[in-house]
This record gives sequence, structure tokens and C-alpha cells, in this order.
Amino acid sequence: MTLERAPSATETATQWLAAAGLRPTRQRVALAELLVGDGRHRHVTAESLFETAKSQGATVSLATVYNTLRAFCDAGVLQEIMVDGAKSYFDTNTHDHPHFFWEDDGRVTDAPSDQLVITKLPDAPDGVEIASVDVVIRLRKTET
Repeated sequence: MTLERAPSATETATQWLAAAGLRPTRQRVALAELLVGDGRHRHVTAESLFETAKSQGATVSLATVYNTLRAFCDAGVLQEIMVDGAKSYFDTNTHDHPHFFWEDDGRVTDAPSDQLVITKLPDAPDGVEIASVDVVIRLRKTET
């Protein structure tokens, strides 16, 4: 009986990039390892990914992180979530689903899709179609 070993973070990252048609440069692989290397979904900002990469010894600039996240979004392997029109979070789960934005600590998490019901959307203006609907539910601690 042979036991199959789980792929390494580098193998997982390289396969993720290849499936998206992205060339596996050293920087892309390093950032992809942090995003998907353990097989779990996560929400990051460019700044948080940069800090994590730096703390693990990766030599990437913040500009490279921004450019790489943009390339990952363009390839369809990351979803960008805008909060307040100024702050972007990036989600490795690209399926349509709602998000919670935790105002008190500035983080984004997935919200339960099965509890969201949208019964009607407004008609799109002539000549355009609705491409997607982004749902961000803002949460704030209550006074007790």
C-alpha cells in the first residue's frame, strides 16, 4: 500500500498559477504560496500580504505585491472586494458569495451564502447588463 503525500505549498502554488495560465515567476510563486499553499481560502490586503511575505523572508516590494494581486484578479484566481471605495481586500474564493466587513478591526470574512436572499434587482439601463452583485455586510460591536 502506498500512501500519497500531500502536495507542498510550492507545488500547490505552482499548480494554481499554471491553471490560471500565469507564468510561475519567483515572486508569483512566493505570494501564491502565502495565498493558497495550505489549501485554505483567505482574505488579504496588499499591505497584509506584503508584511507576511517580508516576515517569511520573501524579497518582494509593495509595488510587486500590488501588481501581482492585479494579475491574479485579471486571471480570475482572486476576487477583489472593495470596502468604502478606497480599501481593497483580495479573496481566494472566487465563487459568488457575500462578505462581512468587521468595522472594529478592519477585516473581511465570508458570510453564509445560504442565508442571503436577493429577490429582485433593478433593471439595468439600456445597452448594459448586470455583471455581478457584490454584497458586503458591515458589522460593528454593539454597546452593552
